[in-house]
Amino acid sequence: MTAAVTNDALRTQLQAGAEALALGLTDAQVTQLLDFLALLQKWNKVYNLTAVRDPQEMLTHHLLDSLAAVAPLRRQVAALQQGGVPAPVRLLDVGSGGGLPGVVFALCCPDVDVSCVDTVGKKAAFIQQAAVALKLRNLHGVHARVETLTTPFDIISCRAFAALPDFVAWSRGALASPHGVWLAMKGKHPEDEIAALPADVQVFHVEQLIVPGLDAERCIIWMKPA
Repeated sequence: MTAAVTNDALRTQLQAGAEALALGLTDAQVTQLLDFLALLQKWNKVYNLTAVRDPQEMLTHHLLDSLAAVAPLRRQVAALQQGGVPAPVRLLDVGSGGGLPGVVFALCCPDVDVSCVDTVGKKAAFIQQAAVALKLRNLHGVHARVETLTTPFDIISCRAFAALPDFVAWSRGALASPHGVWLAMKGKHPEDEIAALPADVQVFHVEQLIVPGLDAERCIIWMKPA
C-alpha cells in the first residue's frame, strides 16, 4: 500500500470518527491532526514516545481516543467561562508523553491554552516541536515534575497517567482555586481508585466515552476539591 493510499484511508477514518463525535472540525484541523500523527511516527523512531507503532492503531488508540474527550472538555470550558473564568482557560496535561491528549486538545480547542508537562526532557521537546510544526501558539511543552508547578491551571488533565489519588496529590499545587477541576481519562470505571480518593476531593461526574472504531470501555472522571 502506498503512503498516499494509507494517508487517504487515515483521513477518511479520522473524518468519519470526528463526525461521529460531532466535533465540527474544519478540513484544516483534520490535516493538522494527520500532520501530528506523522510527526509522532517520525519522532517515535528515535524517542520512543509511544509503544503503538502502526499508523492505523495510532489513529484509533491515540487520536480518536483523545478526540472522544474533546466535546466534554469544550462543555467544561464553556461552564468555567460562564462562571467568570477569564479567557483563555488554562489547561495542564500531566504525563503527556507524546502529547496525548494535550496536543489534540490544543488543536481542537484554540481558545484553551494547553501546557503539556513531562519529566522526560525529550518528550517535552517533542511537544515544543509539535507546537512549532503545527503552528499552535496555545501549546507549550514543559519539562518538569508536576509537583513543582505552582502556576494555577483551570483544568488539569491526564490519560492513563497514574491512579487517581496520586494524580490529584501530585498536581494539587497547580490547580486554580476555587474553581479548578481535574479531568482523568480512564478505561473501565475505576471504583477502587475513586474509593481511595482523599475526603477533600469530590468526583462530580463520571462521563462514559464512545471511541469510534475502538471496542473498549472508556470514561472521564471529573473531580474538584470538596
